[in-house]
Amino acid sequence: MRRVLIRTGLVAGLTLAVVATAYAQVQFRSVVTGEELSMDDALPEGRDTPAAKKFLETGVNSYNENPAALKKGEELFLTGCSGCHGHLAEGKIGPALNRNNWNYPQNGESDTGLFETIYGGAQRQMGPQSSLMTVDQILLTMAWVRHLYAGDASDAVWLDDAQRARFKPYKPPQGQH
Repeated sequence: MRRVLIRTGLVAGLTLAVVATAYAQVQFRSVVTGEELSMDDALPEGRDTPAAKKFLETGVNSYNENPAALKKGEELFLTGCSGCHGHLAEGKIGPALNRNNWNYPQNGESDTGLFETIYGGAQRQMGPQSSLMTVDQILLTMAWVRHLYAGDASDAVWLDDAQRARFKPYKPPQGQH
């Protein structure tokens, strides 16, 4: 009887651990209201890429400093973001994104913070992009924004240790300012 109870307890414990792990996703919050952002509002395509799945589970953007992803991120940024934030994220009618003076501090603290701002929108003219960009496109765009960062590597908390060791602040190509 005791073995049955122990075995039952072990099975129940393992089941709870598996269920808890399956639901251990990052919770995203509106930078304006603090309310939880629903991933149900995300465009259905672009949620099933390996990068999107990893990000939604862990908050880690695997596109950061990934050369293959940066070109796609640059194209998305130039077509959807540069009108307000400038071609090099230097700021225009929207704030600069290439320095460490974030309007929303969570943008500089983590990739989840930057995602929350893009996905759910912010104050003034920055509307939610959840109906315009897929989760994967947002991650690609974020990687490009992070690539344009011109500050000190020690402030680039979104980079892992190996990336931070290789990090060089962005300098525009000659003739591009």
